Amino acid sequence: MPAHTKSHPVAEELARLLFEGADRERVHGAWRRLVCGKEFAYRPDLPPQERTALSYERLRLLNEAAGDPVELATDPYRLAGLHEWTGPVDGGLTTLASIHYNLFLGSILDHDGGRERDVSSFTSLRSTGTFLCTELEHGNDVASMETVAVFDRATGGFRLTTPTEGAQKFMPNTSLTGGPKTAVVAARLVVDGEDQGSFLFLTPLSDETGHLPGVRVRRLPLRTGTPVDHCLTSFDQVWLPREALLEAEHGRLSDDGTLTSSLGNRRKRLLRSINRVTMGKLCMSAGTLGMSRAALTIAVRYAHSRFVAGPRAGERIPLAAHRSHHGRLLDSLATAYAMTFLHRSTVHRFATRADGGPQEREEMEREVAVAKGWITWQARAITTECRERCGAQGLFPANGLADLPLNIEGGITAEGDNLVIWVKAAAEMIFGHQVTRSAAGTGTGAGNGPAANSAPDNGSRAGTGDGTGGPEGRVLTDPPFLRDLLADVEAIWQDRARTALREGPSGDPVGRWNATSDAALEMVSAHARLQAADAFLAATARTTDPRAAHLMRNLCRLFLLKQLGGHTGDLLAEGRLTPDHVRALPKAVDTVVADLAPHLMTLVDAFDLPAEVLSNIPIASGRYVGGTVTAAEEPAHGEAVGPASRPASEPAVC
Repeated sequence: MPAHTKSHPVAEELARLLFEGADRERVHGAWRRLVCGKEFAYRPDLPPQERTALSYERLRLLNEAAGDPVELATDPYRLAGLHEWTGPVDGGLTTLASIHYNLFLGSILDHDGGRERDVSSFTSLRSTGTFLCTELEHGNDVASMETVAVFDRATGGFRLTTPTEGAQKFMPNTSLTGGPKTAVVAARLVVDGEDQGSFLFLTPLSDETGHLPGVRVRRLPLRTGTPVDHCLTSFDQVWLPREALLEAEHGRLSDDGTLTSSLGNRRKRLLRSINRVTMGKLCMSAGTLGMSRAALTIAVRYAHSRFVAGPRAGERIPLAAHRSHHGRLLDSLATAYAMTFLHRSTVHRFATRADGGPQEREEMEREVAVAKGWITWQARAITTECRERCGAQGLFPANGLADLPLNIEGGITAEGDNLVIWVKAAAEMIFGHQVTRSAAGTGTGAGNGPAANSAPDNGSRAGTGDGTGGPEGRVLTDPPFLRDLLADVEAIWQDRARTALREGPSGDPVGRWNATSDAALEMVSAHARLQAADAFLAATARTTDPRAAHLMRNLCRLFLLKQLGGHTGDLLAEGRLTPDHVRALPKAVDTVVADLAPHLMTLVDAFDLPAEVLSNIPIASGRYVGGTVTAAEEPAHGEAVGPASRPASEPAVC
């Protein structure tokens, strides 16, 4: 794969682990090459409407690179990969592509006859697809939506109507920007005055001359982040033909208006109709994941090219030399690696279990929701940290950082607000989930072998026992031990949530949940981090290069140590840690950070961000907004980061 070849074998091995291994070219290749093009150069200087129009132009270029759009819409791996690479260069494009390929085209294909329908106008982008579900007064309670599609016996079709102001569809990209639009609209199917539940209806919105009769669109004010043509959209007795109803086993309408369904519950029918939202959570996570890795690449490169006064007169040293600087970046790097491996494992689980039984599917959907919340929240924290580490230069959009946290805000809210989907997961997991308390049998094995045992002790060993009956004898350099401690944290909070629910006020469901929710949400947070740790450990076990394996083990240690820092009191009280462990924890963190610090550039090289993208970002290529660094201070990045760009202290092998 020439497009991915690295000058450093360690970075290449890390990239192999991060980007799907043997499937790397199929999943990521086309999108990585796409964003290298000059048409994708970062353009924050454009006025908002021009930036939106540019995103639509780029969507057409993306469509050409996609190959078969139908195949793309049905491939979770490639669909997620698309978001990872477009997210850092154009958040608006990422939104448009996510809606068109996943929510719109994917919904059509997931229903009866989807592959037999003529979708050529959508695959060619003669008409761009959009998705209308959320209403002005019905967001997370979308089951209460008011838009109706009344079965018209006289014509066999439907009359689509927005009955109240609060029922206007909120935020879809339904303006005339970008050309003609077609939507799938979620509406209540009403037959002879009886509400049959919500279904999707394929609805043309506009053509080359403007919006169609009965379709009313009002553009919303600008929101934060990269601009998109968000609008309020409503319908006034818009007639739709019989084939507009998207049908499947959850609901089929006979010619005489009789509904047959495999689901007796109207809420379940709605959830089945809009099941593409689950894949959407993976898409949102992927977009913010790509933004995090881009932010770290920019910040780390800047840390090596920005020089400040050293301890001796006339001495100049890079920001990266300071622990207060590189320590924070390494913490974020460890989290970004964990986020990536968690996302990979979650996409795989989605792709292989989406057609499983109801219980298996519910568990998979919950894991997707938990991962989405954790990844997008971490992405916001990482991009904010990176912006701060770049000082005033980071405030300029031209340096590629300022827009990222704002774009991530959209991912946090889209496809299910993070807190809301975590609350749902928490309620299910209090009694419906069993914590995996031991790393045994998980296939991690990351603590074995000579490299795992070569880390310095530095006082992190506690006690002199054999470690078989308790924490005595276990060491803070052992990732499986740290992983099991994180499982203990999840179990502790699950026990607290169970106790709170049992002891909550009887006869007051809201009061009982209020007494339980804080502990339950802590349980979900610990679960997300545990899943990320397991994915990280599994990836470490797949490492074939011993130098890369050393970096992976240390990054995983750092991630785990940081996750445990706020829980040492609980772990000590439960007998899972000794006092010596608690005292040794800060030193253990400091030791692993010191070991990783010389390898900052290698760790971000593995993110494989194209040189063409980085060259358009001043502080990522040795320049400043408003000027350039001197030749003596500029790192020799060139087309790819090589040995000359690294601190002198970094071993040549890396």
